[in-house]
Parts: sequence; structure tokens; C-alpha cells
Amino acid sequence: MPVEKKGMIAWVSSTSPSSYEERKRTVASALESGYADIVIREEDGELRRLGRFDAVTLKGSDLVIDGKVAGKLVEVRSAEDLRRASDLKGKVEFVAISAKDWKVIPLENLIAEFQGSGTRILAVATSPDEAKLFSETLEVGVDGVVMEPQSPAALRDFHLVLSRTLPSIQLTPAPVSRIVSLSLGDRVCVDTCSMLRVGEGMLVGSQSACLFLVQSESVESEYVASRPFRVNAGAVHAYVLGPDGKTRYLSEVRSGDELLAVDMQGNCRSVVVGRSKIERRPLLLVEVELDGRRYTTILQNAETIRLCTPEGSVSVSDLRKGQKVLVRLEEGGRHFGHSISETIVER
Repeated sequence: MPVEKKGMIAWVSSTSPSSYEERKRTVASALESGYADIVIREEDGELRRLGRFDAVTLKGSDLVIDGKVAGKLVEVRSAEDLRRASDLKGKVEFVAISAKDWKVIPLENLIAEFQGSGTRILAVATSPDEAKLFSETLEVGVDGVVMEPQSPAALRDFHLVLSRTLPSIQLTPAPVSRIVSLSLGDRVCVDTCSMLRVGEGMLVGSQSACLFLVQSESVESEYVASRPFRVNAGAVHAYVLGPDGKTRYLSEVRSGDELLAVDMQGNCRSVVVGRSKIERRPLLLVEVELDGRRYTTILQNAETIRLCTPEGSVSVSDLRKGQKVLVRLEEGGRHFGHSISETIVER
């Protein structure tokens, strides 16, 4: 105890329903969904017979594990309740917060206060949206979530939120085979709600089989201040990769969408689009060749546009034939953004 699900402690609470049969169904649903840590009432010991799981027994406000008080459940309705929670710092292993009115501010205060204390903050969430919000509060999020589903069937929806980690992406160095200046066209500048790092950007390309890592405008130049939240991504027709693994056309990107930010090591995170700007600009075609196949992307022809290489990033104005840039390769094609196995040629 406790079992962690991809870095996030995930407990299921069966204590809320007044009916024993409903609590029983919640435990059964939790086991079917693969959860091993389940909070049960003190009088519901018989539920342990439904399967093998690690029980957290709720006795009053005590969270009891293996016969010992390991934590406390604190309902936060007032500043006094928040002080009671704060007093538990360093005294118990877990503090589970059930905030009835204001939810985010109490958690922000406790997350900041409890860091490094040895006490882990869990938040009671009654919906997947709450679970997502709590996991991202103060960027680092709570240490775990206690899921309190509205119904046993609703538990499946929590799994999609809590298991949502982004695997790294394999990037391949590909030699540039052609660079061609083009005339004017419509390009998309994606302004995100995140500060992107040097070496971090988005995967964009004219063919779904090969997406180029276009760096954010996080590098200062003598002419323009850095815009680390921005990726000048490319022409409107190009594909861009999202955190769900689907591609979409850059022309379709809107405020509030989520796209995938990727660094040169292939590490990924989801970022929210603040705005998407389509403007008419001079364009540049960049082509790479790998294993006899040629792939392209079309970018704005400007010094601030940079492609990532194994050594760093390079402005497209300094890019040279034979230089290697980082790309993401995949087989097959795309149908409405979904990856599919089919024979397809995109030129």
C-alpha cells in the first residue's frame, strides 16, 4: 500500500452510497477496472470477499490501513477546517481533502504547504473533470485522487483521466535533401497557454508519415524578442499532432484545443491553444529523404522559424542541404486524424 497508477495514487471510495448493495457494486466495478486500493466503511468488511484488494477502512475520519491509522479524511468547508488539515502535516501519511464549496484554492494552499513534509495530499473527486483539475492544481497537482463516482458505471470514465500519461516519441535524424523558397501562402502561428522551453515545439508535416519537430520561438534574436509560448508551425494544409495521437490540419486549430508539445528527447506534454493566427507570409519548403522516401513540410520563410536537430535547433534561414533534422516517422496513413494501416502515397 498504496498502489500508484502511473505516478498518481488512485483510491476508489465505496463509502458514500447509503445502500450496502450499491457500495458492493462500487467495489466490484473498481476491481473490474483494475483498481487495487479501495476505501470501505468499517462495517463493510464482508466486501473484502469480492476479490483481492488493499482496503483502506474509514473509521470516523480515520483512514486505517493494516490496522493502523495512516491518514485522515478532512471535509473543508471553512478556514478552520483548512487549519485542521494543516495541523496534520508531518503527522500522518495521507490527508484526504473533501472540499464541498471552494475546491481549488484550499488544495493550492495545502499542496504548497505540505511539499517535503512526508504527508501526501489526496483529493476527493466526484467526477473525472474534478480528478483532472485536482491532478493539475499548482502544476504539480495533488499526490493522489480518491474517486467517489456518482454510480459504479461512472468509474470507468475516471480511468481515462488518471491513466492519461503521454509516452515519449521516437525521433529520427533525417538529412535535408532540398530547400526551396516559395511564394506567399497562409501559415498558422499557434500561441499556447504554456511557456515552451528551448528545444521544445510541435510535430508538423505535409505527410502524416513524417512530422518535423518545429521549435517554439523561445530563442532571442537581435531583431525580435522571444515568444516562448508560440510555435510558428507552418502552412494551413499541414498536419499537427495532438496528445490523443490524432493529427489535425493546422487550419482547424482553435482556441481551447490541446496539442502535443515535444522536446528533442521525445518527451511529451499536452498544451492548451490560446489562439491560432492565420496570416499570409512568404513560405519555404523543406524536404528530407530517408530510405528512398521523400517527405516535406512548408514553413514560413523567416529567421525566427527553427527546426530541431540532434545538436540543437537551427533557423530555416541557416538550414543547409545534408543537415539532419529531427522527425517522427510512422507507417500507414490517416483517416480523419486516426492512424490506419493502409497503402498510401502522399507527395
